[in-house]
Amino acid sequence: MTNHIPEILLNDGRKAPAIGFGTARIRGAEGVESVKTALDLGYRLIDSAFNYENEGVVGEAVRQSGIARDQLFITSKLPGRHHKYEEALKTIEESLYRAGLDYYDLYLIHWPNPKVNLYVEAWQALIDARAKGLIRSIGVSNFLPEHLDRLIKETGVVPAMNQIELHPFYNQAEQRAYHEKHGIITESWSPLGRGEDLLKNEQLRAIAAARGKSVSQIVLRWHVQLGAVPIPRSQSETHQRENIDIFGFELSEEEMKMISDIPTTGPLWEQDPAVYEEF
Repeated sequence: MTNHIPEILLNDGRKAPAIGFGTARIRGAEGVESVKTALDLGYRLIDSAFNYENEGVVGEAVRQSGIARDQLFITSKLPGRHHKYEEALKTIEESLYRAGLDYYDLYLIHWPNPKVNLYVEAWQALIDARAKGLIRSIGVSNFLPEHLDRLIKETGVVPAMNQIELHPFYNQAEQRAYHEKHGIITESWSPLGRGEDLLKNEQLRAIAAARGKSVSQIVLRWHVQLGAVPIPRSQSETHQRENIDIFGFELSEEEMKMISDIPTTGPLWEQDPAVYEEF
């Protein structure tokens, strides 16, 4: 089975799938099978990270899938402990060696680590790695507007994407507005929040019942219509199949507003990009 996934245009002229598959905590032989299943179902954007310790899993699944490399959009991320310029370049190379890939379609700085204050140096390394052909598109993750302003001011290069925590309980309206103003695509990690809480939400359940869809499908469709790229993670084939089957319907303006108006409780994870340090 495969699903047709629309593409979005990045500010560097390249295109990316409108939904991806997250791989945090997916490892080993079981992880390879999960990623292969996702690829078989039609996912083409696969999101990984150096600190997930599963770039090898992603690479092996890609090889076993038999799908042409140019049909895939593989992402990884630079960890905070390697923000120094030379270390960043070596880490990007190591990421490729781990995965057995010649290039990444997208590489992100995982967190800004503002106390260490080397994220501009790391960004320059990504710019240069792109020039060397190691990366096709470059972006960031968990960067606040103040961090993005500095990258743009000091290098003149605007990230193609910023991957942030985004879900109906934390809709990040101001951050998304900044992205739109600067031509940065928003990518949503934890797009379903903590699933149990979403499943219990009365507004979401009402919309899902009226549409004959699952709550997860309604929420992921909300992301897509916001212009964000959700990257749900699931090792269940049933859920993988359900999560990608969101392009045959469209939410109304009223339904979009109902979801966006769900009271924001803030981030679900205690990782404030203004102070959080990831290593």
